[in-house]
Amino acid sequence: MSLEGRPILVALTGGIACYKTATVVSRLTQAGAHVRVVMTEAATRFITPLTLQSLSGRPVLTSIWEHDDHPDSQHVGLARWCDLMLIAPASANTLARLAHGFADDLVCLTAAALPRDTPLAVAPAMNADMWANPVVQENLDKVKRALGAHAIGPEVGWQACRTSGAGRMSEPEAIVEAVAGVLGAADQRG
Repeated sequence: MSLEGRPILVALTGGIACYKTATVVSRLTQAGAHVRVVMTEAATRFITPLTLQSLSGRPVLTSIWEHDDHPDSQHVGLARWCDLMLIAPASANTLARLAHGFADDLVCLTAAALPRDTPLAVAPAMNADMWANPVVQENLDKVKRALGAHAIGPEVGWQACRTSGAGRMSEPEAIVEAVAGVLGAADQRG
């Protein structure tokens, strides 16, 4: 499936895996997608908005109070603009917030405003013990059921906590491939 001309919103939440999302943004942009980026405040502690702006070629938003040139509320405009929203990394905190309807950061607020026919994809990333927590699994299941989210990964591998286990965010190439697959499936349904 071609990503040429497809509007894709990439959302980052707090986690060391943010460094991989820079490559995801770069690969999507190189494939011809029109990429916009939003970040939680926690994500900005791992990677700067300037890095992602340089890779996407578009301003990066980090607050519900920021605006660009859209006349709509920023989160509503972005939700209506995109063909798909990808949250990568999707932290345990963000999965909980999505599962329970919290919308007080730009990422969750925008996800809450997504039209029901716009796909949401999440790429979980966290420590293996966090990933194994039944509450985290329950939250992911609820996000998949209630919001129709597509989970990409996580994988088993080396983690920032210097152990190996499940919870490592999928590699950028696998995420880009999954995004293309989700968009292709949505096109066939629509």
